[in-house]
Amino acid sequence: MTTRQKLKALTAVACMALAVVSGMARADEVPLVTGKQWTESTEQMKKAYLVGIANVVQVDVAYHATNAPPDSQTIVPRLAKGLKGHTLDSVRQGLDRWYAAHPDRLQRPVIETIWFEMVVPGLQGNK
Repeated sequence: MTTRQKLKALTAVACMALAVVSGMARADEVPLVTGKQWTESTEQMKKAYLVGIANVVQVDVAYHATNAPPDSQTIVPRLAKGLKGHTLDSVRQGLDRWYAAHPDRLQRPVIETIWFEMVVPGLQGNK
C-alpha cells in the first residue's frame, strides 16, 4: 500500500470515527454536530470532536504535502491560518462561550460556528 493510499484510508477512518463519536451516523446524510449536542456533551467528548477535526486537517495536509490543491479547492489552508494561535482548549472554550451567549442558536452546526466565529476573524487579523 502506498503512502497516498494509507493516507486516504486514514482519512476515511477518521471521518467514520467522527461520525460514530457524534452518535448520529446515518447512511443518508452527513452528520453535523450542532450546538445542542455540543452543550450536552462532556468536556472529554468535546475534546474528542476537536481532536478528530484536527486529525483530519493534519491528514489532509500530509496527503497534499507535495501537490497541494489551490485554495479554491480546499478550505484546509484557510482553516489552519484562521486558527493560528488557538489551542484545542481555546477553541473548546470559545465554543462554550458562544453557545452560552446564543442559546437560541443551538441548531447551528459546531463546524459552522468554528468557521464564522474563529476562522474568519482569524483570517482578517492575519492579513
